Amino acid sequence: MSRTAELTVPARRAPRVARPRRPKENPFSRTAAMLIMGVFTLYFLVPVWWLLVASTKSRGDLFSTNPLWFADLAFGENLTALLSYDDGVYLRWILNSLGYAGGGALVATLLAGMCGYALAKYRFPGRELIFNVVLGGVLVPATALALPLFLLFSQVQLTNTFWAVFLPSVVSPFGVYLARVFAEASVPDELLEASRIDGSGEIRTFFTVSIRLMVPALITVFLFQFVGIWNNFFLPLIMLRSDELFPVTYGLYAWNSTINQFPELRTFVLIGALLSIVPLIITFLLLQRYWRSGLGAGALKS
Repeated sequence: MSRTAELTVPARRAPRVARPRRPKENPFSRTAAMLIMGVFTLYFLVPVWWLLVASTKSRGDLFSTNPLWFADLAFGENLTALLSYDDGVYLRWILNSLGYAGGGALVATLLAGMCGYALAKYRFPGRELIFNVVLGGVLVPATALALPLFLLFSQVQLTNTFWAVFLPSVVSPFGVYLARVFAEASVPDELLEASRIDGSGEIRTFFTVSIRLMVPALITVFLFQFVGIWNNFFLPLIMLRSDELFPVTYGLYAWNSTINQFPELRTFVLIGALLSIVPLIITFLLLQRYWRSGLGAGALKS
């Protein structure tokens, strides 16, 4: 066959690869899922909406107008009355909650990060036993520990003090678990060996190298601990007697229990409850991207 004939032979086409077909989406299942999510969204948002609307009403309009819509706006007057009532005790409660939740969450995050890092990167006898004990602590409800804690603190005369609420808040078994899982996944052993070869000590290695890689998990621990301490009610109920030490949750409960004797407190409880969730919303909005990545890493590893 001549060269000219060779050029006229058509080239063979590559076989077509069949593209996988996407499964058809069932419109009924999609509608049902959207409906269920819409119902649960309303279930969670309607109480918040009612609280917002009720906080803007005067005591006379609270029961005589539509509970889910605004009447004559009296939010400014309600807020001023709340902040000035009883020499501004509500602001004291907010500061107490910030101290308990902010300080306790910060210390708990540091301790959980160090413990989880040690359990992940060091080999020592009893390591798995300690970790199993920590996992057992995750399963114990906080209310079951309130009475033993009260008995212990009463023996050392620390009840009705700041430390009675602060010290139990710095322990986070779930934080230790999450820190260990994240340290195993994100802190390579080669990096630690290189740091040791360069002459860095263990403490310096943790605070300059490892902790930067564990930031998503540590912020997730901080967020969970902050919310848990802020919403903690049973421990202050048992430990505290002086209203100057109350967190905002327990302070609002104390007001709510005396509404029959002091009807003006009803409006203060409503607007106080609304203001008390503002720090939680701000914290979630600022830390949500770290929170998502930390939870995702823990879920993939576990």
